Amino acid sequence: MIEANGKYLLVEELIDGEIRYNQPAGHLEPNESIIDACIREVKEETGLDIEPEGLVAIYQYTATEQLAFVRFTFYSTLKQCVTSTPLDPAICSSKWLTLTEILALKSTLRSPLVLKCIEDYQNNKRYPLEILNDRLL
Repeated sequence: MIEANGKYLLVEELIDGEIRYNQPAGHLEPNESIIDACIREVKEETGLDIEPEGLVAIYQYTATEQLAFVRFTFYSTLKQCVTSTPLDPAICSSKWLTLTEILALKSTLRSPLVLKCIEDYQNNKRYPLEILNDRLL
């Protein structure tokens, strides 16, 4: 999650023919730390070079009977909203939105975790990156 002046950067994706909004997200590559995956995914989906400052939480979510995932939500703060241009062709655009604007998009959010992690962040739920151990890579 990237926050600047009370706005959050969301990416707009076309999924099964419908627009969905999410924080920049993705997967691990072989031999890649979770922190390096965060940096890479943010770059691919927004064009921004961001260093995560900490971890909001780790969430487990079951989307369907065939789809479940674990989501590590990192946070970064910027002094101002900056222009971002997605490099990944699967991302239509990126937008800086307030929580009120995000709530208005609730039916088009990729999962309930989009709002949950923002609420957790606003409630100062934060953990240091040191809790993630990648020494075995």
